[in-house]
Amino acid sequence: MTIKAMRARALAALKPPPRLALADWIERDLYLPAGVSALPGKVRLWPYQRGIADAISDPEVERVTLVKSVRVGLSTLLTATIANFVANEPSPILLLLPTEADCRDYVVSDLEPIFEASPAVAGLLSGEADESGRNTLLSRRFPGGSLKIVAAKSPRNLRRHNVRILLIDEADAMAPTAEGNPLTLGERRTLSFANRKIVTGSTPTIEETSNVLRAYAASDQRVFEVPCPECGAHTEILWRHIEWEAGRPDTAAFRCPHCETLIPERHKAQMAAAGAWRITRPDVAGHAGFRINALISTLANASWAKLAAEFIAAKDHPDQLQTFVNTILAEGWREAAEDIDPDALQSRAGDFGLDAIPGDVLLVTAGVDVQGDRLECTFAGHGRETAFVLGHVVIWGSPGDDSTWAELDELLRTSWPHPNGGRLKVDAAAIDSGDGAWTEKVYAFTRARFGRKVLAIKGVAGVRPPLHRSSVKGAPMFLVGVDGLKAQILQRIARGNTLRFSDRLEAEYFHQVTSERRTVRYVRGQPVRRFERIPGRRAEALDCLVYALAARHVINANLDVRESELASATAPKSKLSPVIRSRWVDR
Repeated sequence: MTIKAMRARALAALKPPPRLALADWIERDLYLPAGVSALPGKVRLWPYQRGIADAISDPEVERVTLVKSVRVGLSTLLTATIANFVANEPSPILLLLPTEADCRDYVVSDLEPIFEASPAVAGLLSGEADESGRNTLLSRRFPGGSLKIVAAKSPRNLRRHNVRILLIDEADAMAPTAEGNPLTLGERRTLSFANRKIVTGSTPTIEETSNVLRAYAASDQRVFEVPCPECGAHTEILWRHIEWEAGRPDTAAFRCPHCETLIPERHKAQMAAAGAWRITRPDVAGHAGFRINALISTLANASWAKLAAEFIAAKDHPDQLQTFVNTILAEGWREAAEDIDPDALQSRAGDFGLDAIPGDVLLVTAGVDVQGDRLECTFAGHGRETAFVLGHVVIWGSPGDDSTWAELDELLRTSWPHPNGGRLKVDAAAIDSGDGAWTEKVYAFTRARFGRKVLAIKGVAGVRPPLHRSSVKGAPMFLVGVDGLKAQILQRIARGNTLRFSDRLEAEYFHQVTSERRTVRYVRGQPVRRFERIPGRRAEALDCLVYALAARHVINANLDVRESELASATAPKSKLSPVIRSRWVDR
């Protein structure tokens, strides 16, 4: 062999293997264990998954934005992207998730199982120690790079990192903090790298404040289109294209907007396999945006028939309908009209009240607002689907006087006859302790009655659960997510008949319950929804209703059992002390 040939062979041996696109690498080297996927084994990607993966690995694309639904198998792409950079292009990587609980759950449920099941990456995240001499659950070092998994609620964790790869999942669940928007803070950590990669994905929430929809609007806006089996024309399948016979969601099918042929479910897999991404804004370079919904999914639980049945169940309930629109259709939720006419609302009031409780009511809750010279209390009845505002009572007197609280106690012990034969009582009550002047009085009252589910609460703004226990030590106190409940009230009033009002309520009540409207304000450059008072209106009735609806979340009663009890004139007697009828109910 000549020296020239030997040199050529040596140089050939040093030549790196051809760069493999992310989609090809995933199908070659990545495995899903049984605990992660219903279809364990080697990963096989659908065309819509391949297109997203190839954009992530394209060196010409700096940003990738993904507007996603559930049930389309995209969560694995997050781990696959991390695995690809760890194995093939070691870099500093930062993954941003909404909360620390999300971070820990992701590592334990997805990241570690997939790495362990895939020989190409097994052990790569546990080999090299960090500065403290060890790897931690959310901080890993590997040859040539590192992986940090950080919660958006703790933005201070972002200060110490400079990263080349930034991955953001569930961006719409990340609200601005005192230090700014965590998405912006995360992006600033990539400024040192000319070849940075920023991948942002999320199920959208509210259209006007959605982080992911705003990012998608700045991208090249790709849509996934599939061919019609009849005419061959390509279409992005949208909800308006799905039809079914009245009352028969099992007949759901796709109506081609081009040839108007009704395409049954059995053709969906063939259509998805032949689909392709189309760029709708070719003028945008370096930012690939993808939008995909569950209508294209070939999973059994995403069949058109099942999705149609879910829509039918959700369409009359604004909170459930929003979940369907966000998580299935991957669309932002458009709010109903924000201003509700109090006179029009009063004209829809029904012939019921505390003196004539509807038969659908199975539970009763109370919400109490504390003012300087009175206590105001709203009683809400709850059926299986509908809530009824039964009455609103004012107890005049200083909250500093024990007699005022004695009257409230008497009121909360009231019972009412049910039209089916049994009797109803207050199952739970929520009393506002947010006014610092009377907080100790509220705590003293509720502490002694905690066994009756009489709770001290404090309203908190922002994205919060309707009701959850505070971690503050001392008297039992619960936090109420007032913004979410106010939004629910507005939606239920505007979009359906699942929140009904008694015609015994005074006109002033309807002005107060419609006393706030939702607006969008910019906080540190980011749009944030807030409720603001309409000038000149009081809001005690709205606050009381919010608290009464929150109290429903502490009741775990079996509604079937409760219904059978109320249907019997000899319903089981309460173990509580005898009921005293309050004179306030008759005022």
